[in-house]
Amino acid sequence: MLKKIAAIGALVALFGSSAQAADIVVHYLRQEVVQPPTLSNLDPVPEDLGLRGAELALADNQTTGRFLNQTWGLTTTSVAPGGDFIEAVRAALGATDLVILDAPADAMLAAADLPEAKAALLFNVAAPDTRLRGQDCRANLLHTLPSRAMLSDALMQFFVKRKWTKIAMIDGEGPGDAAMAEAFERSAIKFGLKIRARKTWAFDADMRRNASQEVPLFTQDLGDYDVLMVADEANDFARYIPYNTWLPRPVAGAEGLTPKTWDHVVEQWGAAQLQSRFEALSGRAMQDRDYAAWAALRALGEAVTRTKASEAPTLRAYMLGEDFELGGFKGRPLTFRAWNGQLRQPIPLTHRGALVAQAPLEGFLHRNSELDTLGLDQPETPCTAFN
Repeated sequence: MLKKIAAIGALVALFGSSAQAADIVVHYLRQEVVQPPTLSNLDPVPEDLGLRGAELALADNQTTGRFLNQTWGLTTTSVAPGGDFIEAVRAALGATDLVILDAPADAMLAAADLPEAKAALLFNVAAPDTRLRGQDCRANLLHTLPSRAMLSDALMQFFVKRKWTKIAMIDGEGPGDAAMAEAFERSAIKFGLKIRARKTWAFDADMRRNASQEVPLFTQDLGDYDVLMVADEANDFARYIPYNTWLPRPVAGAEGLTPKTWDHVVEQWGAAQLQSRFEALSGRAMQDRDYAAWAALRALGEAVTRTKASEAPTLRAYMLGEDFELGGFKGRPLTFRAWNGQLRQPIPLTHRGALVAQAPLEGFLHRNSELDTLGLDQPETPCTAFN
């Protein structure tokens, strides 16, 4: 708390207590999605996922704003499945040009392509689709959630460091599983690895009772491998794979060693303080989408403070510039990639009980930033909207 007060004092000294008044309203807009059924209910999706992260960032911005003559507000809209999301976007843009989108990729693109959104600043806090940072990028859409490419690259760096060169993979048939598997394949090629054996999980049996019989037989013909990847975005069957495989090998991907935006086991770099504040607010642990929403609103707070502006074009230009930095409790300052709007950030590699490593790992170098070894780098991106 003393450090936070000192930081606010420094900002007041830098910008003055008589700064021009600014009223900033951000709209959090969520498209509710029917979750696919899973075998286990041990990890239910919180109804307030994402929104609580935005609320925590709002409180942070309000604390700083009181000293800098800023007034922060957050309005929220939740669109039921089958509801008119685009009409909700239009209504939100009628009140503010700063909108956080918690929605699937296609809904985000439809929102970003609206004429009313052309000069707005939108944030993607829910869709990991790499294409949103690539061929389907939009100049008015920034991404605080890592892409699937960033997550899978983090895993492959770990495999290279451990010399796990023989990889097998199981992919599911659920929503997002094919995209997750494709990301694993692309990352393996990028880092000189190869997925040597692959099978699709198509069982509908109750693995809560049959895993010890079904999984060994299913994995028996994968041959020898160093690590088994599992592409199961909903974690439907992946939780039953570890310790049940034919060969005693580590499991990674959807279960076992897992790449995360954020995880409750991250405690270094001041993260424990962020964790405790979030738990006090929400009564649960912070998850990936919560962190992405928090980062989006905090990035706005940092930009407003530094530019003394509240208009979307000015804030966007500053965020994509070299002077922007966000302290994200990940050990390094977070910045936006000017070529596709993705927030650069370290990726924790965790299991259910601890942080194992954090990518980028030592030895993976880059001419500008080691963080750009994760995900689409500028020479390989098909994004042209930011040129």
